[in-house]
Amino acid sequence: MYNEQFKTDRMNRGCGRGGHRFGGRFGHGHGRNFEGRFGEAFRRVPVNIEENDDHFIIHLYAPALIKENLKVVTKNDVLTISYKPAEENKETNTFSRREYANGAFERGFALNAKVLTENISVTYADGILKVTLPKNPETNTPAKDILVD
Repeated sequence: MYNEQFKTDRMNRGCGRGGHRFGGRFGHGHGRNFEGRFGEAFRRVPVNIEENDDHFIIHLYAPALIKENLKVVTKNDVLTISYKPAEENKETNTFSRREYANGAFERGFALNAKVLTENISVTYADGILKVTLPKNPETNTPAKDILVD
């Protein structure tokens, strides 16, 4: 599974650089905001990816979101998680200091035929979006110890 902050179409070749592929090693993406396809800034949201014998679990840290504005989609063997907040009336928010905002984000994960997409389940509780991805038994083989001579 490959995980990378989506960027503009010209920057997004495949799923981008760095990240995680199911069945592969976890890598590091970029930790900055990027301009989105239509000029909006996408923020980086952190994820933990857990792997068990029969499934992967993505734990995406995104507190204080409106559940109805979250979108989880699979297309062309890529899982995309995105959030687009409703338009806010900026005049009602008069912050003397603002260190965080719940802006739009989008994350993509290449599934590499390792997941049964029809059985994916998603929950959102306590600021964590939990995406459970059941492994495809035909493409996921258990680790095998090889004797070293």
